[in-house]
Amino acid sequence: MVIISYSKLRNFFEVHPEAKDALNNWYRITERADWANYHEIKAMFNSVDAVGNDRFAFNIRGNNYRLVALIFFDIRTVYIRFVGTHKEYDRIDCSSI
Repeated sequence: MVIISYSKLRNFFEVHPEAKDALNNWYRITERADWANYHEIKAMFNSVDAVGNDRFAFNIRGNNYRLVALIFFDIRTVYIRFVGTHKEYDRIDCSSI
């Protein structure tokens, strides 16, 4: 998959360095993936949730952090829309971010 944009991850783990390894692991797995649908994501990331409007929420580092991605399966592209703490995640509308 093509992932846009790594800078969101980098900006986040500069503030939360304990999330760096988990976010980089998510990035490496996702970059090598060739997902065609939600079920294929779920097979790799058991804790992913479909939150509507082509957006998917991933638990990062034992659910301490959340990553929301907009995924277009037909063009193999993942747009990172949000990376934050679980508390910050609770304040956003995932389906429109």
